[in-house]
Amino acid sequence: MIDVELHQASAAQMAEAIRARQVSSAELVEACLRRIEAVNPLINAVVQVADSALSEARRADDELRRGRPRGPLHGVPFTAKDSLDTAGIVTTAGTVGWANRVPERDATVVARLKAAGGILLGKTNTPELTWSDETNNLVYGRTSNPYDLARTPGGSSGGAGAIVAAAGSPLDVGSDTGDSIRQPSHVCGIAGIKPTSGRVPRTGHTPSYRGFLEAFTQLGPMARRVEDLALVLPIIAGPDGEDPHVAPVVLRDPAEVEIPGLRVAYFTDNGVRRPTAETIDTVVAAARSLADAGAHLTERVPPRIAEAADVWQRLIDADGKAWLARLLAAAGTPGRGSFVDRPDWPVDMPALPGDELSALLEEADDIRASLLRWIQDVDLVLCPVMPQPAIRHGESAEPWFGDTYSDVHNLTGWPAAVVRAGTTPSGLPIGVQLVAPPWREDVALAAAAVVESALGGWRPPPI
Repeated sequence: MIDVELHQASAAQMAEAIRARQVSSAELVEACLRRIEAVNPLINAVVQVADSALSEARRADDELRRGRPRGPLHGVPFTAKDSLDTAGIVTTAGTVGWANRVPERDATVVARLKAAGGILLGKTNTPELTWSDETNNLVYGRTSNPYDLARTPGGSSGGAGAIVAAAGSPLDVGSDTGDSIRQPSHVCGIAGIKPTSGRVPRTGHTPSYRGFLEAFTQLGPMARRVEDLALVLPIIAGPDGEDPHVAPVVLRDPAEVEIPGLRVAYFTDNGVRRPTAETIDTVVAAARSLADAGAHLTERVPPRIAEAADVWQRLIDADGKAWLARLLAAAGTPGRGSFVDRPDWPVDMPALPGDELSALLEEADDIRASLLRWIQDVDLVLCPVMPQPAIRHGESAEPWFGDTYSDVHNLTGWPAAVVRAGTTPSGLPIGVQLVAPPWREDVALAAAAVVESALGGWRPPPI
């Protein structure tokens, strides 16, 4: 039973209500489209609306009447980040060379959501080629945070975070190369998960599965409730016969995780960038909620965090950002696109000599190994997502801004979930990050559900 306005329901609630014939898919799609129409002029989160959404919903209702449900998302609407290919719908990845590009096939994750019965509502905004802590590009412009329009919803899945938070879509699929699912989830007050490296195929995403940076990028669900992450992740996970890095590892069920006795290491300050007082208080409150549920807590910081953040950045820059130049050239975008005006993203940097690059790759693996050894006696790490809540538009270029809490796990490849656990005095959301050992998304999601239950999770924005 849906006990809130239709557009505010979780994807799991929507799916159950459709199956029980309490509401039709067409009603839900119409409710979401009306909400998008109402809020999008303010936040600019949805950049393309799927013309077929309502007809697909009616088709889903007809299939259900004939006893032919397609899957666990039958009739449930969703949006997809504009870096994911969608057949027949313009997909730009935020770069002007692709302003009119229409792919012939869906990205694997989009195809899987549709096969499970999902109804694509449209595409959500992203910075150019997904590379920024703010969502803005020369094709569609800037996206704003629904909790404060003067602030960013983060990047690069900022459009996804903004429209999910504003209840225009129950779920989206984001991508995360350096906190790009987790930062928007944090600053927009929703739930999201970056899965283990090698869990979800990136076929049809830009950037793709190619190259020595491929392990940094993972695709994952973003939603208002943790239950929806657990619903969607099994649908999009697993090999697709194309992404050569995805492994056939069993995805465990969060419902089977025992919180009592769970060994949780938490910290509020990594010693690199000190969080705000409200952020620290929120992490402590989340730790207390896990302790109240029976988890065993210790306060300690994983080793080599500062080195991990530094190595992540040095690898991004290692070839002089030639990888970025190739992406722009492949899209037909002139010059360096929007990056020429980005002081935080210098272009035409000198590349490392081969011997220095190989040494850097060895250093990265040394750090990964050190952290793997450390986590052998820990089931979960609880910490901030970012040092502060949503920043104002343009502040990501300030020297004080940066992340050393989330992008470290683009280097380790560990799964990391985010859920809202607090609020600033001015009403901005604060999330916490729950990091688990490789392939233990179930632990991260089970713990995130406990925090959500204790501290409230998503709250409607003022728009």
